Amino acid sequence: MSTTASLLSVRQALDMVLATAKEPLGEELVPLSAGFGRTLTRDVLARRTQPPFDVSAMDGFAVRAADTTDPGAQLALIGQSAAGARFSGDLKSGQAVRIFTGAPVPAGADAILIQENARFDAASVTVLEPTIAGRHVRRAGLDFAEGEVGLTAGTRLNPTELALAAAMNHPELPVARKPIVAILATGDELVAPGRDPGPDQIVASNSFAVAALVKAAGGTPLDLGIVADDLGLLVAAIQSARAAGADVLVTLGGASVGDHDLVQKALVTAGLQLAFWKIAMRPGKPMMHGMLGDMRVLGLPGNPVSSIVGGILFLRPLVRALCGDPHPDFDPTEPAELADDLSANDAREDYLRGTLRFPADGGLPLATANRAQDSSMLRVLAGAGCLIVRRPLAAAAKAGDLCRIVRLDRFPF
Repeated sequence: MSTTASLLSVRQALDMVLATAKEPLGEELVPLSAGFGRTLTRDVLARRTQPPFDVSAMDGFAVRAADTTDPGAQLALIGQSAAGARFSGDLKSGQAVRIFTGAPVPAGADAILIQENARFDAASVTVLEPTIAGRHVRRAGLDFAEGEVGLTAGTRLNPTELALAAAMNHPELPVARKPIVAILATGDELVAPGRDPGPDQIVASNSFAVAALVKAAGGTPLDLGIVADDLGLLVAAIQSARAAGADVLVTLGGASVGDHDLVQKALVTAGLQLAFWKIAMRPGKPMMHGMLGDMRVLGLPGNPVSSIVGGILFLRPLVRALCGDPHPDFDPTEPAELADDLSANDAREDYLRGTLRFPADGGLPLATANRAQDSSMLRVLAGAGCLIVRRPLAAAAKAGDLCRIVRLDRFPF
């Protein structure tokens, strides 16, 4: 029997999981409209210079700054330049061109005299306050120049990055293929939501949380439904995941060693190469990982809180790695202060469900561990703002001590 001291740490287990996903799954081109949340597989270079010419940053008059040094000076108004309709001539000394924001600056002009600092009529402009060379002029290439790298491989595309790609004149982008994550819930005791549970049954919930985690991380969930505690049915479901081209199979429950816990046996029967089973964490000790051909297998515990915490700590980084994220194992924790005392921890890494309070002075959030920490209690987890991380063998802590938390109120992570 494995002792806690012989179990893998969370960090060791995560390293083993991510070792199976060192390369993204392949590249596909998607239109910009489908790019949100996807991960670039290659650097994206600008196809044009932005702005492509000097443009005005303000409404006013394109002038030569030297002509504006004396308040009261009059300049001849010789035309106008608007966005999409430039003034095509050259501006000479003593002249001005009416100009609008975003319009090309005429040749010969070196500054913009804003309209608040001028008085004008149809034929002339009177300078009220001088301007200086370069004032209110956006130079060509201010944002980026053709050929420059605008977005790097591994970038997960957000709205501003999609806007940049569009401005660089890319109608489509090279992104990593979304990993397919098959989700298999197991157990005679489970029924789908909306059905009437039998006297010894409960409503299945884990698969919905896991599917949401997969989507948030950039993958495509594939629901294999609920399979009873039957070896043949379990093997068939596992084979169906492989037939569907799943990159990851997540099993929910049934991975322990009881007479009705048949998932590990079914996986081994199907050809699983087991990497580890059980890790030094709470909740989620009976975590399982291995490879079944080229399909990664992650066995999450059946208790709802355990499966969700395991999904956050292991499944999310795995999906991000398969999407090509260069840092899928980033530390998801951040500092906080304890609002109450905590007792010393044992040899397992603990993830306590807790609430957060935010001081009015803008200091660190105050974390309070819930008294109820049973891994079956979804209501406690749903009401939690964080997981308070307690390292193995951590000493007793006092209110006001620093701690590390995983924020749950910032989903998706």
